[in-house]
Amino acid sequence: MIRLRIDFGYDGGAFYGWAKQPALRTVQGEFEAALAKILRLPADDPRLRLTVAGRTDTGVHALHQVCHLDVDDAAIAACVGHMDVEPVEALRRRLTRVLPSDIALHRVSVAPEGFDARFSALERTYVYRVCDAGTLRDPRMRGFVLRVDDALDVDAMNEAAAMTIGLHDFGSFATPNPGGTTIREVKYAHWDRVPVRPLVAAGPDAVSDAVAHYVTPTAESGLLCFTIVADAFARNMVRSLVGACLRVGTGRRDVAWFRGKMAEPKREGESGPCPPQGLTLEHVAYPPDDRLAARAEAIRAVRTL
Repeated sequence: MIRLRIDFGYDGGAFYGWAKQPALRTVQGEFEAALAKILRLPADDPRLRLTVAGRTDTGVHALHQVCHLDVDDAAIAACVGHMDVEPVEALRRRLTRVLPSDIALHRVSVAPEGFDARFSALERTYVYRVCDAGTLRDPRMRGFVLRVDDALDVDAMNEAAAMTIGLHDFGSFATPNPGGTTIREVKYAHWDRVPVRPLVAAGPDAVSDAVAHYVTPTAESGLLCFTIVADAFARNMVRSLVGACLRVGTGRRDVAWFRGKMAEPKREGESGPCPPQGLTLEHVAYPPDDRLAARAEAIRAVRTL
């Protein structure tokens, strides 16, 4: 058996999340169906089961997601056919052709010893994008940006976000898995305004006189982005933190309210998740190869404060 590492991304708008579900279109379902077709295995064959770095909810996107697959050497070798390439590269090429257009395959490689896509990960980075009052609304970006009609107090939102950094119980903002906890370690959390930048610079070297009157904007110019990095995330954690920050940013709640939610990890309606389309899993980081197995073993332990 060979363990493969698969790096990919997807537009989550038409998926009911990552996890495979009967009669619903999911990322895992589409991926495993493509693998079944290429490897000529039954769709429900347990050998096709993918282990992912982190499950995403319905409507959430991924620029960089990682999963692993244990597959028989002979099945991979059969992918070569008439191609003059290595078996893993042959599998990558076939997957690229078979996967739907809202899943983008980045890389397929033989995983190093001890690699586990979920448990070996050091940290995951999410970004939530918001278009608030005063920022030009681009309708083309509605699938991955949340529109907020209010002007947001970014300083107050960052005061709240700073409280999340460190090891905390995020029970006010997340739901634990069976047998798990909502204790997580956040390494970075900050709201930033993307600078308004032109794609074509105006000036004496401008491509035409028209540039002096209209400068092509960069797509994300002016957006407000929440970047959060943690060793792992509990269910609905990021979207609930964003929702709470937005309540602070609009003045509906103050920073003291957010501080109270951090101090008393109790789930209630006011810290529910905001809409999914603004959220993207941007990156998954792993330790050096010689520390993969040790990391996987350590992260399996139930956390405490």
